[in-house]
Amino acid sequence: METVVESSIEEQLISGDLQQGKNDDRHLDVSNVPVSASQDILLTEDKAEDLCPESYRVNSADEIRLLSIADNFQRQYSQLYPDRKPLLLCPVNEYGVKKFVSTTLRPTATTYPELFTWEGCACFVANFLSLDSLEPPVNLPRYLFSSTAVLRRQRATCFEYATLLCSLLLGAQYDAYCVSGYAVKELCLLDQSMQDCPLLDTEAKSVSSEPEQQQNKYTVKPLKELRSRFLMQQEKKKQDAEATLLQKQKLQEESKQPCDDPLRGLRVHCWVLVLSGSRNIQENFFIDPLTGNSYSTTHNNFLGIESVWNNLNYYVNMQDCSNGCADMVYDLEDVKTWEPILYGAVSKKQLILDVFKKKELKMMRKISNDDEDDDEEPQVFEMPRSWVSYISISKKDLETRWPGGHKLSYYRKAMLEQCAPYLRPDGLVICLTVYKDLDCTEVDRVKEWYKHRNDYLEEKEVNKVDNFTTERFTHGQHFHLLFHRFSSQTSDAVHEMEFSSSHVDGLVRRVLSPSEMTELFEGRDDFLYYRHVVFSQHVQFSDMATAADCTQFQKVVERFHRNSSKPANEDVAERVFLLTRRQIEVTYHLEDHRFIPSKRVFFKPQESTEQEKAEDFTADMVSSFQVDPFEKPLSTLTLYHMLLALMKDEEKVVLQIKKSKKEVRNILDYREQEEKAIQLHFSPWTTAGAAQAHQQRQEMERVAMEEQRWLQEKEKDTLAPFLIRLDDGETLSTEDAKQLHQDCLAEFKQRLVEHANLIQERLEKETQELQKKQQWYQMNQLHLTEKEENEYQIHCSKKTLEIHVAMKRLSMHKKAAPQKYRALDQKLKQDPRLAPHLLS
Repeated sequence: METVVESSIEEQLISGDLQQGKNDDRHLDVSNVPVSASQDILLTEDKAEDLCPESYRVNSADEIRLLSIADNFQRQYSQLYPDRKPLLLCPVNEYGVKKFVSTTLRPTATTYPELFTWEGCACFVANFLSLDSLEPPVNLPRYLFSSTAVLRRQRATCFEYATLLCSLLLGAQYDAYCVSGYAVKELCLLDQSMQDCPLLDTEAKSVSSEPEQQQNKYTVKPLKELRSRFLMQQEKKKQDAEATLLQKQKLQEESKQPCDDPLRGLRVHCWVLVLSGSRNIQENFFIDPLTGNSYSTTHNNFLGIESVWNNLNYYVNMQDCSNGCADMVYDLEDVKTWEPILYGAVSKKQLILDVFKKKELKMMRKISNDDEDDDEEPQVFEMPRSWVSYISISKKDLETRWPGGHKLSYYRKAMLEQCAPYLRPDGLVICLTVYKDLDCTEVDRVKEWYKHRNDYLEEKEVNKVDNFTTERFTHGQHFHLLFHRFSSQTSDAVHEMEFSSSHVDGLVRRVLSPSEMTELFEGRDDFLYYRHVVFSQHVQFSDMATAADCTQFQKVVERFHRNSSKPANEDVAERVFLLTRRQIEVTYHLEDHRFIPSKRVFFKPQESTEQEKAEDFTADMVSSFQVDPFEKPLSTLTLYHMLLALMKDEEKVVLQIKKSKKEVRNILDYREQEEKAIQLHFSPWTTAGAAQAHQQRQEMERVAMEEQRWLQEKEKDTLAPFLIRLDDGETLSTEDAKQLHQDCLAEFKQRLVEHANLIQERLEKETQELQKKQQWYQMNQLHLTEKEENEYQIHCSKKTLEIHVAMKRLSMHKKAAPQKYRALDQKLKQDPRLAPHLLS
């Protein structure tokens, strides 16, 4: 291949045809360009020429020279390798102008933490864009839109996908390259119908990662399970039949696999190559921009590579791809395996080394004070700056993610629906539907993920086969509920619940059915950790609210942890209340070096009835077993007190069980109300939340202004306090109107009189104080000092002024009162609510 420095013919062509190239590339005729995109898009972009930078519509001198180099390289490549397809070098942009592919890459560093890693960048590009397939699929595209236009349209070909992703990765300091090559049909067409859903893989991993309980070989061997051999053989036959049926179904599914692609190895695709060495990348890998998944460079989905490029150079693959990409080497500095178009800064690694060398030489010159310039190396042509504007990704783009905020993906036996936050009124963000068959006709289960709900619901799974629903909540739910599984919302169904540690009585788990209830506790002061209740068969859960006695309970079992502050033979490990048999069984914890615990059985005496007296307690009502034969047995009185304490505990347990059942009913009712009135919590740190907060603030300001206006109008309304006294203040009769007129005038007259009396009282008070002061002066004027004399004169002057002001106010009030009275009378007669009745 020819280098830039050696090509004197090329320099002559460039210098002679530079101006002509400017005129030719300003408006390239794309009417005859067979592209797979709609021509309407190009026309739309042409109308917006005035809004785009000039670099989109005009090629600079360096770009024109680069296009000439690329054309020369393409001609030589076609002559040397006539059997290979042409290279993608100078496609047309959205304004019909030829641009070199490397200048279409615009390294962009973002400020969002989500885009700091390659996983975040790949996920954003795969979700934000929708695919425009290449037509025909075996040819390279003739157009390559800028990343800014792609983000605006949210539609792109695989080459535009890769260009946007590579620009973001380069901005994040990855050594990334766009790859033009060949891939399998499923990868090119984004066909995931034969792949397992990644969410299903995540669930399988979470299940398999659960630690298995290790069996201790020193434990006591369990008793032999006495089972019928015939039944075991029948069960084994049934399992074998089910396994055979599953194997047949697998074979049928495999037979439905798509047939071989006739275009295998010819379908053009573009993806991203990330080389090791930067950002702690240890191995080279591929990224498929359509899905955002990473693959090893030897994966069989990638069938061959024609060329790779970044923003610095363009490299043509010179290696044999008959075995796919398995045997390829990605040392781009080796010109035997990768032929560059521009020599010089061959790779990003070499460019970094050159920068370090220049800094080192500059430092050495400063140290040696050597001002002489070294022999300059012949300058080579470098890649021009990108013509694409800065890639701007808004916060709203990150939140909406998918085109229109919604995306539907089909996988093998699964359908995945993804929504942006706040798009759905119920807060749904992910909905995974799993099917039983490949045709996706029979639903197996539906799993939904929610965000920002007021009921704190996070996950919901509906199993169509077993007919049960599972709900998971985050912390903050009204009843501290974290997990709820049920077959139906009715009270008679089976309900399995889990609670957070903040529950009042330490409850962490509850399983309730019509026949029994099991509760587990943690962190209780009484060391209780287990309670099991067996209900009477004839009593239904719905009838338990009305039942007041304890005959509905057959058996209650409670278990306790060891309390180290008590001896083992006094610390209760388990107590069983047999309510129907009027019996209480108490089992104590094991003592050290003992294998059998102590145990007592209490029989409650019969209560008194109308025919018989209450039965007296005797020692025969207690059956005791003590492990230590030398321990002194308890007295009858002590056993009687123990029985009384157990009977009181039994009453408390019955009340707690009823309280638990009532709590279950309250939870079901509350959940039903929450599902009917779902609301979302809008975070002010999101664009949707900020818009909602701004809207709510405007609404609050509007309501406040209306209330203020209403209050001002009511303050001006003279009849407002009188209309409140009437039952119906809007429709007035003649009598009501006349009565309102009289009451209003009478009350106003009374207020005028009270005001006059208040002024008169003030006048009399000031006059009395002045007279008292004068009397005091007459009595003490011979003994007053000059200072006291001056204070007396000041006080008399002040009081005289206040008396004069009070007399003036009283006089003005007497003159203005009749005028105010007549003005109010006239105003009332002109009021539209009273005028029709008063004039008649």
